[in-house]
Amino acid sequence: MKNPPSTYRCPCGATLSLIGGKYKIVILWFLYQNSVLRFNELHRLVPEATTKMLAQQLRELEADKLVERKVYPVVPPKVEYSLTPFGRSVLPVLEAMNAWGASYLEAHGA
Repeated sequence: MKNPPSTYRCPCGATLSLIGGKYKIVILWFLYQNSVLRFNELHRLVPEATTKMLAQQLRELEADKLVERKVYPVVPPKVEYSLTPFGRSVLPVLEAMNAWGASYLEAHGA
């Protein structure tokens, strides 16, 4: 988290600090749907993200304890990402956003 919890005037600010990155919500959603994903699998699911941006967003999610990164000692290196229990606690927010987005898209013919 970028700021200590005591510096937020509104709980929404704390929430946005954690999940408000350019691709963070999408990454969390795909990890929720798939349980465990490797970097290249995530990149295929979020093709508009550059490799650098995806890596940065994953590092921030990991630093904020929303995502766990597991490295296997094999050649070539194998790295998997999954939600932590804290990351799973944000699922009601993601599900509400998904439902709202789906109704918005349906109402606008997308």
